[in-house]
Amino acid sequence: MTMKKYRKFRKDNRCRFCRGGVEDIDYKDIVMLQKLCTPQAKLYSSRRSGNCARHQRQVKIAIKYARYMALLSYTT
Repeated sequence: MTMKKYRKFRKDNRCRFCRGGVEDIDYKDIVMLQKLCTPQAKLYSSRRSGNCARHQRQVKIAIKYARYMALLSYTT
């Protein structure tokens, strides 16, 4: 009987901000925030985006700030 080998889908399981050593997420970085939103301007889930809980909360607040400052749209 042979054992199955399981592979990870991602090489590094940590979130993109933890890997990059980012402490605070800037609401003025529109390009990065747009990558974390759907085309309908909804926020991707942490499972889909790969963010840890801490950074997902910071992303949520940064997107709300950017929308309030009219840097991001509320809808498309």
